[in-house]
Amino acid sequence: MTRVYNFSAGPAILPEPVLEQAAAEMLDWRGSGMSVMEMSHRGKEFVSIAEQAEADLRELLAVPEGYRVLFLQGGATAQFAALPLNLLGAAGSVDYVNTGSWSKKAIAEARKYTTVNVVAEGGTGDPMDIPPRADWQCDPDAAYLHYCANETITGVEFHDIPDAGDVPLVSDMSSTFLSRPVDVSRFGVLYAGAQKNFGPAGLTVVIVREDLFDRVSDRTPSVWDYRRQAEADSMLNTPATYSWYLAGLVFQWLKREGGLTAMAERNERKAARLYAAIDASDFYRNPVAPGARSLMNVPFVLADDSLDGRFLEEASEAGLKTLKGHRSVGGMRASIYNAMPESGVQALIDFMAEFERKHG
Repeated sequence: MTRVYNFSAGPAILPEPVLEQAAAEMLDWRGSGMSVMEMSHRGKEFVSIAEQAEADLRELLAVPEGYRVLFLQGGATAQFAALPLNLLGAAGSVDYVNTGSWSKKAIAEARKYTTVNVVAEGGTGDPMDIPPRADWQCDPDAAYLHYCANETITGVEFHDIPDAGDVPLVSDMSSTFLSRPVDVSRFGVLYAGAQKNFGPAGLTVVIVREDLFDRVSDRTPSVWDYRRQAEADSMLNTPATYSWYLAGLVFQWLKREGGLTAMAERNERKAARLYAAIDASDFYRNPVAPGARSLMNVPFVLADDSLDGRFLEEASEAGLKTLKGHRSVGGMRASIYNAMPESGVQALIDFMAEFERKHG
């Protein structure tokens, strides 16, 4: 069997030990005689899987008391609508930071339910950057302040948690979740789709502060109602059981690898090496200001874009897959999530140097 280096932004690479364990347990999970895919979500076998996954996630993130961890469906995109329906309460508006494509989608969805105040615009220009917090025009009476921690398409990332004052802070962390430690106590809600950094498509984790449950609107659909899902242990309806199980295996892998501090150190090394290779070349360029560069998604362009097709073709032949940039921005994009080994990043760097030598 030959495994390639998969730089896809999502669905993305998973740790090989996780895939191997899932394969070994496919037909018979721990003597149950059943695959996890066949289990009742209310049976004792799957309940034990779900409870262990939540316990491991809480340990990894040091989730404090007073927060509920929900395992939901619909991707982060469903949360774009669920957030105002759950958190608006009696407030008349919400605050959003716009730093790119996913921020814009979240803003557009929230506008269906309330007034959205865009407090800052970033992720544009050359280089792309994030506006300083002092320049944001926030409303102290807003229901919440929302930002996207990392814009997967353009590779623009917050490296600090912004100060929201007394307003609950909400973050879409889909592409940075579990890539480093995070102070959960700074947030009212944080949420993430699994398919980028901790599992397969089909699962979304939402971590919500319990005191916000009393804000939910009566018109919120039951499956998106945070309070009801918490009361039902995320099983108000049949959950994405197999995705939940695989995410649990990733949580265990992260613990074996040394936890989120060790993962952060590894991710910083990978990104630093790749950015250094790009910056040392006149043939490649990253379009993001250094202080806002993503550790997870590294976009880059070639000095001669007529070579894009050849670059992708030769990279694929070398076992470096899914490097094409998003259609909205073009160029290349290397997603180097937790499961991407350092050897994969080095293989990409070596290929880029050889491609430049031949075509530069």
